[in-house]
Parts: sequence; C-alpha cells; structure tokens
Amino acid sequence: MDFKAVLSALLKKFNESNIEYALIGEFALGLWGVGRTTVDIDMLVKRDDTKRIDEIMNELGYECKYRTENVSQYLSPLKTFGEVDFLHAFRETSFEMLKRAEEKEVFGSSLKIRAVRPEDLIGLKLQAIKNRPERERQDMTDIESLLSIHGKALDWSLIQGYFKIFKMEERYSQMLKWKNK
Repeated sequence: MDFKAVLSALLKKFNESNIEYALIGEFALGLWGVGRTTVDIDMLVKRDDTKRIDEIMNELGYECKYRTENVSQYLSPLKTFGEVDFLHAFRETSFEMLKRAEEKEVFGSSLKIRAVRPEDLIGLKLQAIKNRPERERQDMTDIESLLSIHGKALDWSLIQGYFKIFKMEERYSQMLKWKNK
C-alpha cells in the first residue's frame, strides 16, 4: 500500500468536504512512537459523514466491503491503494477523541494528518480487547508501550475513565507503574 498517496488523496477530499477525522490504529501508534507493521489505514470519522465518505471512497476507486452502524471497510482493486477502515463516531466519547486529535507531520513533514492522542488510542485498544479477547496480548503490549513512552505527559484520569468504561479497573492499577516514568 502506498500510504502517502492514499493519505494525500483522502486528506485532500476530507478538507474539501470539511470532514472531521483522526487517524487511529497501527499507523497512529507509529506517530506516537510505537513501531508496528500495518497493511491498512484506520480512521475515526463522524457517523453523520459516512454518506459523503462513501462518495469520496467511490470517487477514489474503493469498494465498500463491509458496513455496520459502527464501522465501514473499503478495499481498492489496486494493491497500491489497499484497505481503508473507518470507525464511526456517534457517542460523546468518540466525539471528544476527534476534538482532542493532534496534527502530526508524516513522510518527512510533507503531509500533516490528525491523529488521536495516546490516551484515546489506549481507550480504543481496550475496546478492541473487549470486542476481540484473542487480541489481548498484542493490544496490552501496545498500551504498555504508549504508557512507557508518554507516561508523565498523559491525562491519567482519561485513561482511568477508559478502563472504567470497559470494566477493567483492576488492570488500571497495574498500569500505574508507568505514570511517573
């Protein structure tokens, strides 16, 4: 997948359509210092924008392969353009993630993209564990990596809130070792 070409095209269309977005997933982890291999792009967008996103993705040659009220998945017939997945924001928590997203420079500063904050990546990783427990080992490793890199700079009350939402409070106490690092 040519990440630079795909992101350049998407961001151009998103900006033209005033679509609020934030990068999530493994690519976003990389922007916050956690190296992970990825084969797709994952984004958070407002559910109210999904009709326009569908139009944009079709204009760019993508086909919708899967859609629910929560997510949509697009695949290009061209390997170069790969897969782009969207998580649909419709709860206050996910709207707040979009508001907190920060602009990051990528590809040698040739492109700027909004990415959710580490705290919000942790929240999304906890949600992934709840939805797919078989992913727990990798997702917990990602969480611990974010905590070890960003420890002191994080909003720990926000992180604690995510552990509470997903009824994992006992795990939160295990994460506190990273708070002052």
